[in-house]
Parts: sequence; structure tokens; C-alpha cells
Amino acid sequence: MRIALAQLDQTLGDLHGNGLAIVDAIEAGRRAQASLVVTPELSLCGYPPEDLVLRPAFLAACAAELAALATRVHDVVALVGFPELHRGARYNATAVLRNGRVECVYRKHYLPNYTVFDEERYFEPGREPCVFDVDGTRIGIVICEDCWFPAPAAQARAAGAEVIVVPNGSPYHTEQQHARRTQIEARVRETDVPFVYLNQVGGQDELVFDGASFVMDADATMAQQLPAWEPTLAIAEFDGARPRPVRGELDTSLEPNVYRALVMGVRDYVRKNRFPGVILGLSGGVDSALTLAVAVDALGPSRVRAVMMPSQYSASISLDDAREMARIVGVRYDEIPIGPMFDAFLGALAGEFARLPVDATEENIQARVRGTLLMALSNKFGTIVLTTGNKSEMAVGYATLYGDMAGGFAVLKDVSKTLVYRLCHYRNRLGRVIPERIITRPPSAELRPDQRDQDSLPPYDVLDAILEAYVERDLAPADIVAQGFAPADVSKVVRLIKISEYKRRQAAVGIRITPRGFGKDWRYPITSRWNEWERVGVQPT
Repeated sequence: MRIALAQLDQTLGDLHGNGLAIVDAIEAGRRAQASLVVTPELSLCGYPPEDLVLRPAFLAACAAELAALATRVHDVVALVGFPELHRGARYNATAVLRNGRVECVYRKHYLPNYTVFDEERYFEPGREPCVFDVDGTRIGIVICEDCWFPAPAAQARAAGAEVIVVPNGSPYHTEQQHARRTQIEARVRETDVPFVYLNQVGGQDELVFDGASFVMDADATMAQQLPAWEPTLAIAEFDGARPRPVRGELDTSLEPNVYRALVMGVRDYVRKNRFPGVILGLSGGVDSALTLAVAVDALGPSRVRAVMMPSQYSASISLDDAREMARIVGVRYDEIPIGPMFDAFLGALAGEFARLPVDATEENIQARVRGTLLMALSNKFGTIVLTTGNKSEMAVGYATLYGDMAGGFAVLKDVSKTLVYRLCHYRNRLGRVIPERIITRPPSAELRPDQRDQDSLPPYDVLDAILEAYVERDLAPADIVAQGFAPADVSKVVRLIKISEYKRRQAAVGIRITPRGFGKDWRYPITSRWNEWERVGVQPT
């Protein structure tokens, strides 16, 4: 028996285009003499469809496309994921297509309703197994979340399954590849049958899907590993129900996977939303440098434009480094000094600001002038503005609304400052694109004389460790202090996270790469009197 694993990058809502991609995969599988072709979870409509599945017209269109697709399936069996309306209830389903018709349907049992998932809003849980025959081998289906619980696989095994296939829409984060393998290994040991784990690939808004599909034998050894971050069709060969081992390894190290996630997120967001290109503000700092590198790797230099907008506080080396990087990567580069515009704002406000000290107000005006210029260029030429702020800044509000937060897509929104540096070093190991001085200089917003980020924030290694503990692991401030962090630092950071919630609600969508990003999996109220920072016994300044 041969099973074709179609690790597809589908476009949400493009039912006809997705259907054609599935047909192409089926035809390629047939040419490779596959008896079964497996496509990912909800492969017909794309994943996750969210509130589209609440629209009757969308479900009707999916049903019509599936029926048309089924007529093209002959001499092979195909598994196609689709949102099903059955007896008045909606299901996350996988159809078994054979001989021009839908032979049977499996309906997902466990509906995830945590982090970025909200499937209980859309679907009802299925109850029954689905087991069918392929070349004399009994194949069972469980969908994605089902493999994180023993019951669905055990039910399939009890119904006679000798191989269990798992179509997935499993988004990437830094711990997910290991977690998937751990869960499948547990199910294999419980059922004593091989598993075929097939995951989608590609970007969908803030989510990125890494593929990394695999086949695990009944003894829990890895029989076959597909690549991460690449659409592919691979053939898994079986002797009866026993998979033949194929060489292949998955690089699970942090920097390569995160970098490819960012590249794929940018590429698919721009491609699937049909933007002609991107534009970003290049400051000579490390965040905009990494954003530029990712954009060029995702889209090519011809679709990327960088604009340097210096003020009287911009260091000459910032301009030199920005020019040098733009030259290395080969993008269009322009300079628009903001001094005259900044002076015009200050002149207009001179009466209001008379006898008041200079503070963050004047800094924010500079950022907002830059944001206005970038948005004007975006409007005129149709390109989307990539914002360049990182997760550390987003957490503590070290960003300006309508200024450096202005834009359509936030590439580094879930990337901490310390990880930014690691990714810069990683990208330069592949080929130097970021001038070394950009990486080694102390970070500065350059909005006032001799400014440094650490004037206002703890050192980034301290800040990021506190953020990881509080945001991603939900530790209480007192528990973070118990790990050795200064109470004043913990108190300050937790307070800044809370009072910056209103900014995050207005931030551009950005790529999620950690177990908890500032997107769908972070839902805190803006108005709240819950003050955890007071519980460490230090009032922040």
C-alpha cells in the first residue's frame, strides 16, 4: 500500500483554487501509484475558517465544491477536510472520497477551545469512528485535536483500524513540534498501530503552519519525516500495515524554525491578500534590520522598499548602517528627513506647550510623523506597511500608537528582543545581510539626545525572562521574584504590561511563534483594577 501525504498550503475561502490543488495532489498520488491520498484538516476551505462557517452560503458552497471534487476521484481513495452541515449541526469533518462519491465522513470528536482555537463556537463534536479499507488494510481517521486524547484512536482501533491517519491544521509555535511527536507516540503505544500525521503548511493571518508531517511505526519509531515549511507531496510505503522506513530528520532548533516561520508568514500574508509589495521604516536599528531581512527573503528585493526618516536625533552611523544594509539586500531605499515636519508640529503647539517641560510627547510626535509618511506612501502605491516593533516593546508599551505601531502587518510582534538578536546572528550565518554594527550597538529609539532603551526598561535579558514567566507561563509576580528577579523590576514590568493593553488592542496583526502571543491567545480586559504588581511588596515608580 502506498499513501500520498499532501502537505498543502491552501488559501482560506478559495474553494475552487483549493479544490484544484487537491485534485492536483490526487493526480500526483495516482501517478505515483498511491492507493490513498491524504490532505490536511479542512483542506477544502482552508484553516481556520472562523466565522465563515456561520454563514449558510459558505457551507453550501463547500458542499457543492466537495460534491464536484468527488466526481473526479477514481482509482484512488482521497481524504478531504471540509466544514459539514449535517442534520442542522456543523462539524469539522473529513470525507472519504472513492469511485466518484463521498463514501463516508469522519466528524472531529474533540474541539479545541484554548489559545488560538475557538472551535466550540463553530462545531458540534462527532461521536462515531470512521474505518475503511484500502488494499486490504483497514484505515481509521482521527482529526488533529482528537490525537491529543486516547478515546478517538482507541475507538478507531476497536472498530478494526490497522493504520490511523491524522489530518491536521496544527499551527507552529516553538514547543509544538516536540509536543506533537509526544502525543502521537502515546497514541501509538496505546493502540499498537502506526500513525500517519499529516499537517498543513503556510501562513494564515497571525498563524503559521509548519507542515513537518510524519509517519510513526507501531513500535513508536519514526518511519518517515516530511520537511517543515515546504509544501510537498510524499509517498509513504506500507507492507500491509507496516510502514517502510525512510531516511529523514527534522531540525527542531529554535532559530531556523522561527526565521522560516517569519518568512512564510510575510510571504503568505502578502501573497494571499494580493499586495504588490511592502514598505518599512529602516532606522539603522536591529528590529527594522531583521524585518527587512525577513521581507527580502520572503518576497525578493524588487517588492520591498525601505525608507529612512532621520531627525536631528538620528546618529550619523544610523544613516550609514541603513544605507549599507539597503545596498546589501538590493532594495529601493529613500531618505525623507522629518526635521521640518517635526518643527512645524512644535510650532503649531508652541502656545499650548509654553512653559511645560519636554517629555515623551515630543518623542511621540516624531514617531507619528514617520507613521504618517509611511502610511501615505502605502496609500499611494498600494504596498502594505510592515511594522518593526518586537514582543518585548509590545508587552510594556514601548511603542507609539499611530507612530511606529502604524502599519498592516507586525513581523516581530511575537519575537522578544533577545530573540531578535539571535535571529540576526542566525541570518548572517546564512550570508551576511545585516551590518555587524547594527547588532552590536546599544539599542535606542533615537527620539532625544543620547537616548538608550535601558534608560526606561530593565536590561533586555532581564525583561524578556520576566515577560516569558508572566505572559507565557502565567506565573504570579511573587513566584517570579522567588526565581531571583528584583522585586522592583518584576513590579514595574507587570504594571507596564497591564497599562499597555489598550495599545495592543490597536496593534497590527502579527506572526505568532510562541505558545502565547499578543493575539487571539491573549484576551485581557483593558479596564481592570486587578493589580498583581502590588503583591510583590514594591510599588513601581
